[in-house]
Amino acid sequence: MKTEHMLSRRGFCLCCIGAATFAATGGWMSPRNAYAEARGLVSLIKDSAAKSAISTYKLRNNITILEGSGGNVAVLSGKDGLVMVDAGISVSRLQMTKALSALSPEPVTHLINTHWHFDHADGNSWIGAGGAKIIAHENTRKYLSHVQRVEDWDYNFLPLEQSGVPKHVVSKEHSLKLNGQSLALKHYGPAHTDGDISVMFGEADALHVGDTYWNGIYPFIDYSTGGSIDGMIAASDANLAVSTDKTIIVPGHGTPVSNRAELQEFRDMLVAIREIVAALKRQGRSRDEAVAAKPTAAFDAKWGNFVIDPGFFTRLVYAGG
Repeated sequence: MKTEHMLSRRGFCLCCIGAATFAATGGWMSPRNAYAEARGLVSLIKDSAAKSAISTYKLRNNITILEGSGGNVAVLSGKDGLVMVDAGISVSRLQMTKALSALSPEPVTHLINTHWHFDHADGNSWIGAGGAKIIAHENTRKYLSHVQRVEDWDYNFLPLEQSGVPKHVVSKEHSLKLNGQSLALKHYGPAHTDGDISVMFGEADALHVGDTYWNGIYPFIDYSTGGSIDGMIAASDANLAVSTDKTIIVPGHGTPVSNRAELQEFRDMLVAIREIVAALKRQGRSRDEAVAAKPTAAFDAKWGNFVIDPGFFTRLVYAGG
């Protein structure tokens, strides 16, 4: 079943706002305006999530995707309780509780964070307070335990309550057997952040890749906590290597149910724009000059109509070269 939520079917709850900004500025904002817009978007994302309904997508083997509270959330149901991949935003607690109850009367027993960002981990506190075992990469726990600044959003995120801080950490790989599924957790290395992990549901052949993949939209790359354009491409290569044409791929944002062909297109877009921006840098172009050259122009019609507009994404790629 799919239900409409307030502003977006793109999982970030702000498609309309992002598109409006893109249209009003021609897609090319100044750095000052971009920072101000980004800072405002954090609050707007939370406000939207507080009112947005949750859309439900049934996959295989009792796996369901919940869309509407920040990033795309995966839920595995069964006798071992509900197993969640990512927690969404805490202001969505009422809607998320209803959606989870509709899946199973069992409590949430395990929560896996793909990374630390608020739209994926802000709900940790209420879920952890209910007794769930929270698992994440060691860097994710570090960022959730302290005030963390994201320069590109001009925003300082406060630490979570202790109930929301992961108590169980992954360094490189970790495996679980729950509800008849073999779950394989794997750290990418620096990618979207330096704490990203993927979750493969073995028997279902479903792979949640967090924010290493944004389906149909330009991604955010968090250089403040170890991300890079090269790391994003490497993560895409890793995701492609462990998937087949039959694998269901769940992105962090964008249309929640994807596949290997769409992931390949995302990866190829990243590589193409990285090479164009790198050529501009070799010519001695400054960041602003590179933005003005519109290196993403061939891709904007498909990928540029969301929160990370073409100018913002160009600056992110430029920072990684």
